[in-house]
Amino acid sequence: MENYWDKAISFEEYVHIAKQRLENPSNQQEAEYKQYYELGLQRMDRTLKKYIPDEDQLKELTSKNFEGKILIISEAWCGDASATVPALVKFFEGKNQVKIFLRDDDKSLIAQFLTNGTESIPKVIILNDDFSIKNSWGPRPKYGKELLMKYKNDPEAYSKDSFYNDLQIYYAKNRGKDAIQEIIELL
Repeated sequence: MENYWDKAISFEEYVHIAKQRLENPSNQQEAEYKQYYELGLQRMDRTLKKYIPDEDQLKELTSKNFEGKILIISEAWCGDASATVPALVKFFEGKNQVKIFLRDDDKSLIAQFLTNGTESIPKVIILNDDFSIKNSWGPRPKYGKELLMKYKNDPEAYSKDSFYNDLQIYYAKNRGKDAIQEIIELL
């Protein structure tokens, strides 16, 4: 895990890379994902402007005495990531180091943290000081998983468009609070 940590980047670098990929795609996937990079950057910007850490969650984090690190496997084009990653970064700022590992640049890390056999992101890896894995979380909070199951169980009654719409409304209103709470409980 230490090698992955060393290869990971800061949130600022993550946003910079996303802007570069939006403006000057270097491969076919980046070109095809242009609209998702644009949307992801807008969502991250909104979260950064509107997110305020919850005082009770900050107290709970302090009470955990967690001195490890947070490694997030992500990509800026991902809707779940653009809603969650900025809030996590701001929440842990000044308390625990947070770095981001780009999933699409090296699939060997996500291969160790598959979700039902998929490379779903974001994946949050909670690392102890010695880089041992304490726990992992992701790719979305419990309520997001419930919406996904509602869609998968009956896509005719609850369409993919309805799922995505409801999920983004939830993310916009919740502003990362549920994801942060679930991660705190894993510390």
